[in-house]
Amino acid sequence: MSPQKDHLKDEGSRLQTTAAGATAGLIARFVIAPLDVVKIRLQLQTHSLSDPLSTRNIAGGPIYKGTLPTMRQILRNEGLTALWKGNVPAELLYVCYGAVQFTTYRSASLLLHALLGRGDPADGPGRPKHPLLRPAAESFIAGAAGGAAATAATYPLDLLRTRFAAQGNDRVYASLSRAVRQIYRDEGPRGFFRGLGPGLAQIIPYMGFFFAAYETLRPVLSDCWALPFSSGAAVAGTIASVAAKTGTFPLDLVRKRIQVQGPTRRRYVHKNIPEYAGGTVQVLRTILRNEGVRGLYRGLTVSLIKAAPSSAVTMWTYERALKMYGRLGLGRSREAKL
Repeated sequence: MSPQKDHLKDEGSRLQTTAAGATAGLIARFVIAPLDVVKIRLQLQTHSLSDPLSTRNIAGGPIYKGTLPTMRQILRNEGLTALWKGNVPAELLYVCYGAVQFTTYRSASLLLHALLGRGDPADGPGRPKHPLLRPAAESFIAGAAGGAAATAATYPLDLLRTRFAAQGNDRVYASLSRAVRQIYRDEGPRGFFRGLGPGLAQIIPYMGFFFAAYETLRPVLSDCWALPFSSGAAVAGTIASVAAKTGTFPLDLVRKRIQVQGPTRRRYVHKNIPEYAGGTVQVLRTILRNEGVRGLYRGLTVSLIKAAPSSAVTMWTYERALKMYGRLGLGRSREAKL
């Protein structure tokens, strides 16, 4: 059996891939929920402790500084459960996102394999001379497609997650169902897709680079004897995520700022969130003008801290869930009939 067939066989059936992606998303979300709340709070903050006293808007809400101090401040003022604010829509988001992402990634990979092949020089003339470039390019395209499809399909849940995490003790939304009804009534269907533009602009290069780096590093690290407990996939996922996250972080911050626009903008824990006009580029310019370059990277540290365990748990769980569902034969009999 050829290496290509072995690779495709290991990808599992469509149902196995979907179930493994959903399982990975579910577990990863619960683990990193507190860091996600801290990241969102920092991203929505337009001022910091290093700003001169005369320029601080104290009435605008709390001033957070650093990951652990922010976590302690939230615990002190809002209690332990505040670190899991927005966890219900976020769990739904991660499960649906993981399922759509990995399913699309698998489908796109299989399509690219069928159209372009693996680029093995032994396959004959017309193949590229650098076989490692083609798998990386395929992973980039498939990863970008998976990220874009998952972002668009689950975006309303992402917006709800952000708004719940941005709430302080004064609750803007009493429940998930009321939030859906209120947003639909006050902002219409388009209200659920505020910030989708920068979301797609961020996720396409992010997931493309992530999967390209992950698929390149995983085979190397999986055979590394120095990594215990078969943790090569987790390490590869961590490295790939940190590199991709840093490059696309400003677009993620812009997305968060736009998501809390609308009639409830002044009711979140940060009551001085600016009102932004125009699209993604205009918002980037406004933040640069008012907050400087540093303003585009508020929350980057906790985002990188979050990215490491999130991606490590996601990819580690995905690989093992895929193998487990494969041993159970999930979806095999149905696909065999098809």
